[in-house]
Amino acid sequence: MQKITKEVYLKWYEDMLFWRKFEDKLAAVYIQQKVRGFLHLYNGQEAVLAGALHAMDLTKDKMITAYRNHVQPIGMGVDPKRVMAELFGKATGTSQGLGGSMHIFSKEHRFYGGHGIVGGQIPLGAGIAFGDKYHDKDAVTLCCFGDGAARQGSLHETFNLAMLWNLPVVFVCENNGYAMGTSVARTSNHTEIWKLGLGYDMPSGPVDGMNPIKVAEAFDEAIQRARKGGPSFLEVKTYRYRGHSMSDAQHYRTKDEVAEYKKIDPITQVKDIILEKKYATEADLKAIDKDVKKRVAECEKFADESPYPDKNVMYDAVYEQEDYPFIDHKIK
Repeated sequence: MQKITKEVYLKWYEDMLFWRKFEDKLAAVYIQQKVRGFLHLYNGQEAVLAGALHAMDLTKDKMITAYRNHVQPIGMGVDPKRVMAELFGKATGTSQGLGGSMHIFSKEHRFYGGHGIVGGQIPLGAGIAFGDKYHDKDAVTLCCFGDGAARQGSLHETFNLAMLWNLPVVFVCENNGYAMGTSVARTSNHTEIWKLGLGYDMPSGPVDGMNPIKVAEAFDEAIQRARKGGPSFLEVKTYRYRGHSMSDAQHYRTKDEVAEYKKIDPITQVKDIILEKKYATEADLKAIDKDVKKRVAECEKFADESPYPDKNVMYDAVYEQEDYPFIDHKIK
């Protein structure tokens, strides 16, 4: 793993702040109905992505995740303007406006979604890793999912095959405590989700998901293991400051609980280290803050001014086999 230097801390601060402000902007435009449907925000979980990206080789490694998926592609190199446009349903979006909030995708930057089916990405992540192993690509896939998805039977099927075939995959449970709105303690007879991997002799363990340093260290070890041919399972214990989606009334937790977790905000933790080590001054950080707000505003402007896709685009994305058997195409 690359050493965590002054430049890394400053990049983490800028990146995590941008992701936070990007999501805050989406919350605001959602209320204005510029973004429709469901919207799941990443606020509070930024250290998971920051640490993971530091440990990854972005020239070849891949990522697949659930529907809380706006900032991950940005971190992997996708133009944030195109991500914002996709959420607006515009033609300039990553999928020409046809994917929307839950289905951001970029083959170019090796980000494979954005999946709305709970846990649906778990076997797909193993499949991507299988393909890389089959073709000797020396690439690792990070397969991310939430604590709610860990209750899916497909997780166990996937863990079994991943170990059987020694796939280059790191399974990542971003445990923010409540799935859609029910605590882990109410859905499982144990609260240590990482122990699910032990039944398959998979190297597994918990990670402090509010600290990007701890995340980077754990991910580096798991990624190096995967390159040698073998999966890992990390339960990254994090917290989301906003609801599961914009319609979540959050009756399952108190405001005091949220306030306690905000005391260990990953952005604040990194900011404190920067100031303590004199990597930057308060004035320097304020300049970064100003630039971040400007960049987010540019994303909104780009999405606002972009055109909606032509209706024919919808039909271009539907598979059609003209010589399909048993169907008389002459029938109108």
